[in-house]
Amino acid sequence: MPHEMNSIHIVPVKGRQAIDQFIRVPWSIYAKNSQWVPPLIMERRQHLSTNNPYFAHADVQLWIAYQGGQPIGRISAQIDSFHLTRHQDQTGFFGMIEAKDDNAVFSALLQTAEQWLQNKGMHRIVGPFNFSINQECGLLVEGYDSPPMVMMGHAPPYYQTQIEDCGYHKVQDLLAYHIDLDFDIPSIIQKAIQKAESSVTFRSLRRSEFKKELSSIHSIFEDAWSNNWGFIPFSEKEFAAMGKEMRLLVDDSFVQFAEVDGKPEAMLVAFPNVNEMIQDLNGRLLPLGWLKFLWRLKVTRPQTARVALMGVRKRFQGTPLGAVLAFGMIDAVRHAGQKRGIQHVELSWILENNVGMRNMLQALGSDPYKTYRIYEKHLTAS
Repeated sequence: MPHEMNSIHIVPVKGRQAIDQFIRVPWSIYAKNSQWVPPLIMERRQHLSTNNPYFAHADVQLWIAYQGGQPIGRISAQIDSFHLTRHQDQTGFFGMIEAKDDNAVFSALLQTAEQWLQNKGMHRIVGPFNFSINQECGLLVEGYDSPPMVMMGHAPPYYQTQIEDCGYHKVQDLLAYHIDLDFDIPSIIQKAIQKAESSVTFRSLRRSEFKKELSSIHSIFEDAWSNNWGFIPFSEKEFAAMGKEMRLLVDDSFVQFAEVDGKPEAMLVAFPNVNEMIQDLNGRLLPLGWLKFLWRLKVTRPQTARVALMGVRKRFQGTPLGAVLAFGMIDAVRHAGQKRGIQHVELSWILENNVGMRNMLQALGSDPYKTYRIYEKHLTAS
């Protein structure tokens, strides 16, 4: 029987028809929000299917909120074995939250997720994660006046108030930085890059060795990010799935490696902002959406891009050489972007306590223009 609270029914999602309805919930929430980008329904089905390699290490439940027979909200709850193994903190997660501006709806959804996690032994709930920190995460709390970049989220301002009114508190902010590609590398860094030329090389992706290159990106990421807040590793299958997307969408020059004495020690991956190309497709690639998408990707090309992955191995972090590696890659991808008509780039997300990266971006004249918040709540014993 569905759970009922103040005439609101919270129903577990079962079967393809219910999954499609779950996917469709945001269309009514954002009907008058011009900044929202409707996700591709085909991609969302894949994300929610058992073909998503995330499900191999996580237990996930989805719910839809109904009122008067109409879907008015949704939420997910998930328990990630990778997180529990690494952090040993009995923490579960919520995500995929969308709802109309009604405290009763938010309360019903969040309480349902909390109860499910408690019943499975969790002592704390953190989110939103759709589904993990390695995927889309955080609630937009600043920067509502522009559309989200590829693989980043959007939300109405009232989501922050409603979630906080349900007893959730900030645990971490994730920052998105905006930069125009006409920036200048500081002269002191330019000289340092030139001085390091004998041992440091910057190069693009070698597509003919894609599997090896993807392995290098994975290795550098796991090393560079391993001490960061909330870090969990990708599984090999998860990273391979991301590699398929990268291979399809990303030009070789948008993937940069910094090598020291011939060994890859840092990497940067920038994605063209696919959201530019799908905003008017209303989530559908058929019957003509594919043609529009491919034309825009290959011919008209997007004017914006997002640096989604960047890492310098730990032994170089905080050193002058580490700064050379980072600035050099940013400069290389800047030139590549300019050649392809890219005018603006988002670097996201950056942990608020990542002072080194934030100082580097400030030196380039970049400022945070969006903030995504991660919330937590401690679950009391029932």
